[in-house]
Amino acid sequence: SAAQFGKKVAVLDYVESSPKGTKWGLGGTCVNVGCIPKKLMHQAALLGGAIKDAQRYGWTIPSPITHDWLTMASAVQDYIRSLNWGHRVQLQDKKVKYLNLKGSLMDGHTVRAESKTGKESVLTAGNIVIATGGRPKYPTHIPGSLEYGISSDDIFWLKESPGKTLVVGASYVALECAGFVTGIGVDASVMVRSIPLRGFDQQIACLVTDYMESYGTKFHWKCSPSKVEKLETGRLLVSWTDLDSGKEDQDTFDTVLWAVGRAPETRALNLEKVGVKTNRETGKIIVSADEATSVPHIYAIGDIADGRPELTPTAIQAGKLLARRLFGKSTELMDYDCVPTTVFTPLEYGSVGLSEEEAVRRHGEDSIEVFHAFYKPLEFTVAERDASQCYIKMVCLREGAQRILGFHFTGPNAGEVIQGFALAIKCGATYTQLMATVGIHPTSAEELVKLNITKRSGLDPTVTGC
Repeated sequence: SAAQFGKKVAVLDYVESSPKGTKWGLGGTCVNVGCIPKKLMHQAALLGGAIKDAQRYGWTIPSPITHDWLTMASAVQDYIRSLNWGHRVQLQDKKVKYLNLKGSLMDGHTVRAESKTGKESVLTAGNIVIATGGRPKYPTHIPGSLEYGISSDDIFWLKESPGKTLVVGASYVALECAGFVTGIGVDASVMVRSIPLRGFDQQIACLVTDYMESYGTKFHWKCSPSKVEKLETGRLLVSWTDLDSGKEDQDTFDTVLWAVGRAPETRALNLEKVGVKTNRETGKIIVSADEATSVPHIYAIGDIADGRPELTPTAIQAGKLLARRLFGKSTELMDYDCVPTTVFTPLEYGSVGLSEEEAVRRHGEDSIEVFHAFYKPLEFTVAERDASQCYIKMVCLREGAQRILGFHFTGPNAGEVIQGFALAIKCGATYTQLMATVGIHPTSAEELVKLNITKRSGLDPTVTGC
């Protein structure tokens, strides 16, 4: 965006290898080890389910159905490399200088840049934007975790199937990875210390994990790993404690994937010396509403900034708006309210706005009305798939036209469904307006405009009829 305003711009994009030695090209986490490969591998798993459904729809499928990890991984990796190349071409076309150098701050206008061979150079700029994001955390207090475990930085670049996999964590990263590993026919277990999908609506989070359990993913609830050892066979022996009973247990796995959160990538930036303030607890950079740090001319956007949603599209939008404010006479700030998102678990979960818990916390239980429904996607009927966890919840203010505070949807194509409704909520949509909206028949999204049963009524929210 800054280059389009005629400014001279350079991008430093240097990737430190993961502890397992995985490295990748230009484009950041989302392109290389995040949203893109995750959605493609999720699609691979969905296709496995579609093949099973197809037989009910009259297709003759030769059995047994098998999945080849290398074919999938190679295709995904080739696509990622094409994106890396595409980004390089785009930067060149927009006259942005791309430097594969590791940057650290010297002052508000100066960056020290180091090449992989250790050669140093110095760059000066009118403005500096920090957008280094985060990297997966390793629980280094657990013996063997770093030596024998992998993270989301590695799984998408594996050359062979992970085999029997233990995913430790209950974040969306943990559940998505366990979901697609199960979906391609590999044994996967998830170890959860406390609650699933912290920060998301908890009723929906439990529907997501219930579906995963019925779909074949094993869960070790309220358990904490204590040790990972490598056996002579090459397999990994994991020991853990049941936090309720205190009982010790162990099992062997081929792969242990840590998905216990992400740490901001700030260590090498020299922030303290330059005076850029960070949050002591999170390690993230403290920013004001206009993305400015405590040092003039230094800005921070994306996951590295404290209190911001850890989502690629918000970082992109914040960066565009920052460039417009700096060079385009704009005053528009990024609005971090009502940002839609989707968790690509086997049963997808899309949401926008407030969870029920957060709405109650902000407005009080008596001031909110929750409309909800259990529905069955039409695709599930002939295939005779269980739809017990396909659910829609809309959280509204109780008074007047009942402004919508939050939408939550579990089911097929959740992201596509929520994206459209996100605009409505951004525009201040009300329950009254929703009821005046005509649905598209026969879709799952249509069920949102037919919501009429409140939780308060205690009536059965199961949708009957078409």
